[in-house]
Order: sequence, then C-alpha cells, then structure tokens
Amino acid sequence: MEEFPSYQDKKFGTMVRAALWLLTAVGEGEVFTKAQLREAFPDVSQIDRRLRDLRDHGWRIDTSRDDPSLHQQEQRFVTRGADVWIPGKSKAPKHKTSLTPAQRAKALRDDNHLCRSCGVGAGEAYEDGGGIELAKLNVSRRKVLHSDGTVEHQLVTECKRCGAGGGADREADLGALLGLVRSLAPLEQRLFAKWIDADQRSFSPLEKVWGIYRTLPEESRAAVAQAIDDMAG
Repeated sequence: MEEFPSYQDKKFGTMVRAALWLLTAVGEGEVFTKAQLREAFPDVSQIDRRLRDLRDHGWRIDTSRDDPSLHQQEQRFVTRGADVWIPGKSKAPKHKTSLTPAQRAKALRDDNHLCRSCGVGAGEAYEDGGGIELAKLNVSRRKVLHSDGTVEHQLVTECKRCGAGGGADREADLGALLGLVRSLAPLEQRLFAKWIDADQRSFSPLEKVWGIYRTLPEESRAAVAQAIDDMAG
C-alpha cells in the first residue's frame, strides 16, 4: 500500500497538505463536506481556495455543479493528479496572460460577441434593469478540465460585470459535462444539439411562467398554488 506524508506536517504548504488530506482522510471517489475540510484545517482561512488550486495540477474535485448527485456543501475527490508533495511537482502550469489583437478579435467572433456567463451582448442593457450601465465585453482565460485529467486555459468572452463577480475563478469541467450529455435521452440530445447550432435556448411557455412564479413573495406563490388547485377542481 502506498504511503504518504502526514497532512498535519506543517513543513508543507497548505495546498500540499490539502492534497495529502484528500488521499489519507477522504480517499479517491469519496465525498467530503466543506465543514470536514475546515475542521481538518482550523487555522487556515482560505483552505477552500487552496483546495481549488490542486485542479491546476490535474486533481479532479467535483462540486454539486459538476455532479448533480452531490448536495451544495458536498464535494467528491474523483482522481489525484501530480504528486505535489514531491519537490518540483507543485509548480502550476503557466500560460500567457497577454492577448494579441488578433486573438481577442477571434475569441469575440467565435463567441458571437456575447458574454458566455450571462449572455449579454456588447452595448446592451442588462435585463435586471440595474442602472443605465451598458455591457462591455472582455476576453479572458478560463480553466478547462479535460476528461483525461489535463488542464488547459482557453479564451472566452465575458462582460465586465461577470468578470468582476469572480470570473477569474470560474472553471469548466469538460469531462463532467460530456458525461452528463451522454446520460441524456436521444430526444434530449437532439434538442441540445439544436440549441448548440442556434447558440441560444428558447424557453417554453411553461418555463417562462415558472421563471416569473419563482420570483414572487410567499403570499403570492400561495395565491398561484390556490388558483391552480381551483382550476384543477
């Protein structure tokens, strides 16, 4: 059986200790909670961020966004990556930060000049009506986790508001998404393919009604529920 250093050994950095904790206290394929993580590292204020840093080294740690079977406070340690406790293995892969005008223009064109986080277009007003601010688009790099565990930074278009809201920390798990696509029924896959071709999703009347309903206060939601009961009766 493979042996590892203790995660409590403070000669290691926090990220390395988090990796050792996953291996020795959690185990590959197992679920852990944020509370358990913080309990293991009570003196580390940003242990969640140090855990996320492991993804730059090929470690796969799924959240409820990646795995619908997980609750919001749960994460799953899927697979280990580089042996970051070994000297020389803890350096994250580097990527260029500057973009050429041609790279920026191509990224905007490929993304149809739309923010890939909220869907707003350049110069458009935000749908929430928050002030008179018009959207400004930027091109940034987003971390993408591939099915084989490798990590790549790819260009993506994002509006200034979404970028300020933590866009730099956002990442995409391509392998997890492909797994979800494969689990769809054939009819659902064909519908998804149509959305991809059109680069947009049209909402059904029922979905539009639900979108309005879920914004209502409790008393108004109860009134809608009562109206539905009356219609059914």
